[in-house]
Amino acid sequence: MAKSSDKQVALLLILLNSFITLFMEAAVGIALPSIGKEFAIDAVLLSWVATSTWLASAMFLVPFGKLADIYGRKKFFGLGIISIIIASFLAMGSKSALGLIIAQFLQGIGGAMTSGTAIAILLSVFPAEERGKVLGIHVTAVYSGLLLGPIFGGYITQYFGWRSLFLINIIWSFIIIALIFWKLKGEWVGAKGEKYDLGGSIIYGLMLLALLYGFSQLPTLLGIWLFLMGIIGLFIFIKREISIKNPILDLRFFRNNRVFVFSNLTAVIYFVATSSITFLLSLYLQYIKGLSPQEAGIILVAQSVIQACVSPVAGRFSDRYDPQRVVSLGMALNVVGLALFTRLTETTKLGFIITSLIILGMGSALFSSPNTNVVMSSVDKKFYGVTSGIRGTMRLIGQMLSMGIVMLLFSLYMGRVQITPESYQQFMNSVHVTFVIGTVLCIGGIFTSLVRDKGQ
Repeated sequence: MAKSSDKQVALLLILLNSFITLFMEAAVGIALPSIGKEFAIDAVLLSWVATSTWLASAMFLVPFGKLADIYGRKKFFGLGIISIIIASFLAMGSKSALGLIIAQFLQGIGGAMTSGTAIAILLSVFPAEERGKVLGIHVTAVYSGLLLGPIFGGYITQYFGWRSLFLINIIWSFIIIALIFWKLKGEWVGAKGEKYDLGGSIIYGLMLLALLYGFSQLPTLLGIWLFLMGIIGLFIFIKREISIKNPILDLRFFRNNRVFVFSNLTAVIYFVATSSITFLLSLYLQYIKGLSPQEAGIILVAQSVIQACVSPVAGRFSDRYDPQRVVSLGMALNVVGLALFTRLTETTKLGFIITSLIILGMGSALFSSPNTNVVMSSVDKKFYGVTSGIRGTMRLIGQMLSMGIVMLLFSLYMGRVQITPESYQQFMNSVHVTFVIGTVLCIGGIFTSLVRDKGQ
């Protein structure tokens, strides 16, 4: 096991990366109305500014997690940070919405390298008895980014413009790179010498691209065809992975491990239900309520404040008590919070919105680190890299499907138009249906979170 100083350096690096990743995600979410106005784009295309990053990460997370297991997790973590720096320069200088979306896609590729290795590095240097505590601290960093992202993102966007957000990302990422090269000792390789399944990686990426992009384009003919091609690709991928010796995704995880399967399914349900909340409320507060980016950001931090405060406690609970029951309690609180948002109207008081966000914050904190603990504890340590990649992919698939639902509802209720006073009622209809779907999904998530292995 690693020395205490090495453990602290590894933890610091992962926390810094997780913080800025979620900070940027939240800050860009707040900046979306400003981006939409500058480029004069409709609501569906505006959604892709955030969604393109998640799509890229979903496509590359498992392949990079496997590569990191074979060639070194520290190596790929560093390459991911360098990729993020390059993508941030491109985003800062983008001259069109398409240019920004492409830069965000490249940002997602870098994020796949860091996300696919971050948890694996933590679990490689910390002993099993400290796992829940460390994961709780990690989630605190994540939610601290979500907390400060809306506040400072709103302030920076309002006074310095949304491009300044990417300058912050560049500076922060350079600090992480310096620490990696000067302070992070050693390398972590879980599957050294294994053959890499390049063909499986290509099929996997294209399959996810077709499924997720196709879903976002429904009910158009293009969306239907892409989605069907994605389903065909999924069957081809499964058949290939079962038949080869060193698959990119070992399907034995899913075939023989009920806890692993249903905990990941619960994660997908959670992220489908909750990932579009910040996006929708950012638009609601700035368009419907007429708040500035800074004011909207201050409202939205209510959820993240609670998440950051409760997450360490939730992590310790998952060490001492049955983590699956902690996860189910978190899902139940998410049901309450989402159900409250189904009552959102143009005249809803800000106090009601903040209260609902606080409930969701408690639910999310009780879900996140305990669910990670359940997933990672269900596999052997040599699979930490690819398992971390699978876990991250479940999150990203959930986020993509969540935004896909939003884009589908925008298309059905609003069409391809900018959000203006003439379309406010259609926008609110889309919001209501989204929260109803999320509420129903989280009810199902309460039950999937409690599934155990046979004989347990």
